[in-house]
Amino acid sequence: MAALPAAPHGLALAVFIAAIFVSAALLFAVQPLFTKMVLPQLGGSPSVWSVALVFFQATLLAGYAYAHFLTRQLPGRHSVVIHVLVMLAATLALPLAIATGWGRPPAEGEAFWLIGLFTVSIGLPFFALSANAPLLQAWFARTGHPSAKDPYFLYAASNIGSFLALLSYPLAVEPLTRLGDQTKLWSTLFYGLIALIAACGVLLVRSKNTMASASRAGKAGAPTWHDAGIWMALAAVPSGLMIAATAHISTDIGAAPLLWVIPLALYLLTFVIVFQTRRIVPHGLFVWIQPFFIALLVATYVLDWVQHIFVAMAIHVVTFFVTAMVCHGEIARRRPAARHLTAFYLWMSVGGVIGGIFAGLISPYAFNWVAEYPLLIIAAALCRPGETPLRGLHLYLFWLAAVAVAVLIAIPRFAFGYEFDTTAYTGVVLVLLVISIMLSHDALKYAAVIALTFLFIQIYESDVGFRTSVRSFFGVNKINDTTGGRYRVLLHGTTIHGAQQIRDNDGKPITGRPAPITYYGANSGIGQAIKAARERKRGPIRIAAVGLGTGSIACLTQRGDTLHYYEIDRAVVRISRDEKRFTFLSSCAPEAPIILGDARLTLADSTNNRYDIIIVDAFSSDAIPIHLLTREAMAIYLSKIDRRGMVVMHVSNRHLELTSVVAGIAEANGAIARVNQGEGGEESDDDAYVFSATVLSVARNEADFGALATSKGWRIEKPDPRQWVWTDDYSNIVGALRRQYNW
Repeated sequence: MAALPAAPHGLALAVFIAAIFVSAALLFAVQPLFTKMVLPQLGGSPSVWSVALVFFQATLLAGYAYAHFLTRQLPGRHSVVIHVLVMLAATLALPLAIATGWGRPPAEGEAFWLIGLFTVSIGLPFFALSANAPLLQAWFARTGHPSAKDPYFLYAASNIGSFLALLSYPLAVEPLTRLGDQTKLWSTLFYGLIALIAACGVLLVRSKNTMASASRAGKAGAPTWHDAGIWMALAAVPSGLMIAATAHISTDIGAAPLLWVIPLALYLLTFVIVFQTRRIVPHGLFVWIQPFFIALLVATYVLDWVQHIFVAMAIHVVTFFVTAMVCHGEIARRRPAARHLTAFYLWMSVGGVIGGIFAGLISPYAFNWVAEYPLLIIAAALCRPGETPLRGLHLYLFWLAAVAVAVLIAIPRFAFGYEFDTTAYTGVVLVLLVISIMLSHDALKYAAVIALTFLFIQIYESDVGFRTSVRSFFGVNKINDTTGGRYRVLLHGTTIHGAQQIRDNDGKPITGRPAPITYYGANSGIGQAIKAARERKRGPIRIAAVGLGTGSIACLTQRGDTLHYYEIDRAVVRISRDEKRFTFLSSCAPEAPIILGDARLTLADSTNNRYDIIIVDAFSSDAIPIHLLTREAMAIYLSKIDRRGMVVMHVSNRHLELTSVVAGIAEANGAIARVNQGEGGEESDDDAYVFSATVLSVARNEADFGALATSKGWRIEKPDPRQWVWTDDYSNIVGALRRQYNW
C-alpha cells in the first residue's frame, strides 16, 4: 500500500505550534480560573494558591510520565489514538465546576482536602493537557521537518501561550467577564484543541519517522542519574521560590489571580528565554547580577527599609525572576539530545514537584515561621554555576569553620543575653551581605555566608519584643511584647490584628477587664455601631463577629448581651483563649461560643440565630477575603439579622478601595450603606495602639441606623454606577487597586 504524501513543512510546523500554544494557554488559564472558584471554600486564604500549585505541578508530572511512556513504549499511530481518546475522556469533566458532594473542608488537613477537591473536579482535563507539550514535541521530532532535530524551541512556544494566558486573566478576562462565561469559553477551546491534536497525529503518521535511525544509533549521550539529579535540583529551587514569593506578596493585598499569576508568568517567561534557539540575553549576565539582587532582597526582607508595598513586591519578584533565569539557564545548557526529550521534561517536572511540596505542603507544618523562603534563597545560592575548588580535607575544614562561626554568632545571645541595637544590627547584616557578594564566584562559600546571614538575623532579630509565632494553613500569627512590655500585639503578616495593654506607664501589670484598643475602642467606628444598636433596641443585643483576632470586641459587650464569634483559623482560637497571651475573652465573654469554619458557610447554617448586629472583621494580614465582599455574602448577612438590625463591615486597607464595593453589594440587596472613616472617635495614637478605621454600616432603612443616621461622622455612601457589583461570579482587584492609588 502506497504511503500517504507528507504535509508541507510550513503547514506541519504551523499546526504543531497552534496545538502547543492553545494547549498551554488552556493549561495555565484554568489554574487561576478554577482556584478562584475554590477560594471561598477555605476562607480566601493565600495558602489555597500555594496548595493549588502543588496539585498542578504533581499533575503535570503525571502528564509528563504518561507522555514519556507513550513515546517510549507505544510510538507512532498507537500514541496518537490513545492520546486522542484520553482527551475525549477528559471532556466528561466539562464544563468546569466544583465537584458535587465533596463536603466541607475539615478543621485540620485542609491542604490534602484541597488537593482531593482539585483532583476529582479538574484532574482528568488537567492531566490530559499536561501531557501535550512533551508529547507533541516528541511527535514533531519524528516528522522529518528540518527543525525536528532540536524541537526544544517548541517548549518556548508552549510557554509563550502559558505566559499570555496568565497575564490576560487578571488584566482582561477577570475584570470583563464572569466565571460562567469563562468556563464556557474554556470548554469550547478544549474541544477545538482535540481537533488540533488529531491533526498533529495525522501529520505524524503521514511523515517519515527520522527518529528511528537515531534511536538505533545506540545509547551514547543518554542521561545519567547524575544528570537527572542536577535537572531536578535546578528545577526544584525556582519552583519552591515561586510559591514562597507568591505567598509573601499576596498576603497583604489579597488572594486573587492578579498576584498569583505574576510570579508564575515570570517563571514561564524564563523558559521562553532560555529555550530560544538564539539567546535573547546572555546567561552570564543573570549569573553576574544575581548576588546583588539576593543581597537587596535579604536587606528588604529583614531591615524593612522599603515602605511602599509595590516597590517591595518588585524586589521580591525581580529577584525571583533573576534566580529562575540562572537555574533554568543551567537546565537549558545541560539539555540532552531530542531523543531523550521526554525523559528530560520528566525529571524537570519531578524537581518542580519536590520544590512545590517543600514550600506548599511540608513547610507550613514543619515550621512555625516562614522558614522556607530563606532556605530556598540559600539553595538558590548553591545552584550557581561553577564548581568549588574545595576537596577532601579542605572541604572538611571549610564546614568545620562554618560551624565554628555559627556557634560564635550564637554565643553572645544565648550565653549572655546580648542584643544589638538597630544601627549595629543593620551594620552586621550589610557587612555579611557585602562579603557574600565578594564570594559569589564560589557557590559553596557564597551559600555559606548567606546561611550565616540568615542565622544572625534569626538570632538577633531587631524586634526585641518577639515572643512566639503560631503557624497554620491560614498563615503565621506572631505575638509580640513591645519594648518595655506595656503592650502585647498580635500580627498576621504585616498587619496588627489586635493588641492589649498589659502594663501601665509605671510598669505595673494591669488587672481586671481590659480596655479594647487598636480598631475596637469604645468610640471607634465599630464601638459607635454597637452603641447605636443597643440604644435603638433599648436593651441587651445579640452580636455576631466574623473574625476573632484577639477577641477585643468581647469587651465592647455589656451585661445581658449575646456574642457569637465566627472564625476559620483554629490557631487564632487557641491564641485568643490563652489567658497567658490575651484576656479579652476570658475577662469579658468567657462563655461566648466560637463557631469554627468559613463564616459564610457557618452563618448560612445557623438557622436559629438572628442578630441585632453582624460585624464583619475578617482579615488575612491586610487583605479581606473577597468572597466576604460579594452580593451573595451580603444577602447572607442580611438574612441573619433582625428586621431592624445592621451589618457592620471593617474595610480598612492600605492597597484596595473597598468602600464603593460594599456600597454596591448593599444596594444590590436593597439596603443602604453609611461610612465612617474615624470621625467621632478617639484620636489615633500609634504609640498607644489606637488606630482609625474605615467602617461601613449597612441597614435596610434609615431608621435602622439609630444614632448613626444623625451622626456627622457617618455619611451615606452611594455606589458607583460605573462599577459592576462584586458577586461570587465577578470581582475586580485591579479596579480596587486603581481606585486606591488614583491610577
